[in-house]
Amino acid sequence: MIPFVKAHACGNDFLIVEETLASGKHAQMARLLCSRNYSVGADGVEFLARKSDGSFFLRLFNADGSEAELSGNGTRCVAAWLGYSEGLRETKMGTPGGEKICRVIECNEEHFLIETSMGIPKVEERIVRVEGVGDVAGAVVDVGNPHFVIFTNDEAFASHGLAWEDLGARVCTHPDFPKGTNVEFVRVIAPNEIAFRIYERGVGPTQSSGTGTSASSAASIVLRGCNRTLEASSLGGAQRVVWNEGEQLMLTGPAQIVCKGEVSLQGIEA
Repeated sequence: MIPFVKAHACGNDFLIVEETLASGKHAQMARLLCSRNYSVGADGVEFLARKSDGSFFLRLFNADGSEAELSGNGTRCVAAWLGYSEGLRETKMGTPGGEKICRVIECNEEHFLIETSMGIPKVEERIVRVEGVGDVAGAVVDVGNPHFVIFTNDEAFASHGLAWEDLGARVCTHPDFPKGTNVEFVRVIAPNEIAFRIYERGVGPTQSSGTGTSASSAASIVLRGCNRTLEASSLGGAQRVVWNEGEQLMLTGPAQIVCKGEVSLQGIEA
């Protein structure tokens, strides 16, 4: 049996497990524990390492067992748990995608509103040629992990004659992205408001994404002239982005502790 915490940020759900319990079986544990039919179920597992100097480090494994550089929502969920369990109101957490600082703005028992520093995004226009579809114009955005942002005017977020889920699956595993990429489909509603859908690498369609929110907002600011303060809404709800010129992008959104418990590790390979 292994203790876990489950939390979500705008419906993007994660399990939090202490790194010391992983025993090098991170991928196997993630595949087993994230199964929505046979285990707890989640989009990914955040393995939380506690360093001797009191700092923290996160490793994120997606539901399919692949390791990702970071998750904005997952990092926020861990910050909420540390706020809930240990009373921390500002937390620095290292990730393979860079250090993130989370600051609790509001808290009400298991409900939190948290601001996270997401670094300085890099935005570059790119065309991807998809077999059977043609040229798909978009933007490669680096926010510590890879994203490809596609703009659409379709209310259902369809693009190039395909549902966003179908085109997202094709772009996610395109040869131009040897390690895969997260894919966002963005509609600009107003200069201060966007809506988007996410096809997440290693997971598929998700309710929300912190890095996806950041990437979609950064591309909208750079390529569509949106305001540097805007609201970005996905299926799971809205988050607020502030990206002042020359500064880190700041992402503010909710996180909620769902439950904690123990789960069987039966099925983990020896």
